[in-house]
Amino acid sequence: MDLFLKITEAVLAALAGMCIFSFLNVVIYRVPRHMNFITGRSHCTRCGHALSGLDMIPVVSWLCLRGKCRYCKAPVSARYTVVELLGGMLALLSVYQYGFQWKALTVFAFFAVLTAVAFVDADTMEIPDGFVIAAALVGVISIFVFPEISLVSRLIGIVCVSGPMLLLAMLIAGGFGGGDIKLMAACGIFMGWKISLLAMFFAALAGGAYGVILMARKKAGRKSQFAFGPFLCVGMAAAFLWGEKILNWYLGMYGL
Repeated sequence: MDLFLKITEAVLAALAGMCIFSFLNVVIYRVPRHMNFITGRSHCTRCGHALSGLDMIPVVSWLCLRGKCRYCKAPVSARYTVVELLGGMLALLSVYQYGFQWKALTVFAFFAVLTAVAFVDADTMEIPDGFVIAAALVGVISIFVFPEISLVSRLIGIVCVSGPMLLLAMLIAGGFGGGDIKLMAACGIFMGWKISLLAMFFAALAGGAYGVILMARKKAGRKSQFAFGPFLCVGMAAAFLWGEKILNWYLGMYGL
């Protein structure tokens, strides 16, 4: 009975995550185009035909329609389905870590904001201020949901990464974008200073590796720029999920 209950909970969490991230696809598409993502029916981006409910079942519709629009037969990007699957996975991770509690919902909301930021920044090289505000709001809510992260840690978290990023941006042209700096300041409220620093470390490693790969494949030069937001988002998600364990393991190696 316990196993059946756990499976049911996992399935419900995954379905809810996919449905929410299906809507997040709308946000990711419309916000950079300055379109209202609350009202207005979803439509095919090629032929403009309004989509029915059967066309928007997360994952299932894309598979059943073989990745094509039902009306004009134009290819539909697999990215929409990837985002929906990511939502299901992140919902499962949140519930696995915290159970069906407010903590899981708050963490999932944080992941949703990071996902929107990552994809929009990858597409446009910009992070809309609305996403930064959303991240800050989730951070404020987390003050009550995660009281174990002290207010002092959160206040330091606002500046411990964003401050040096701002300084580098002032000293080195194109060092960091303003959106990256504001995002790290907003997310510092949620993570606190320890996880913020670890998140930046992860992001720098991933971003640096990506840059080396681009140069090795001769798709970028030393002065080329690419969106750093996605790496910040991945670094923050990884650091928040596993940062404490990694820090405890690392400090334990030195007997600290």
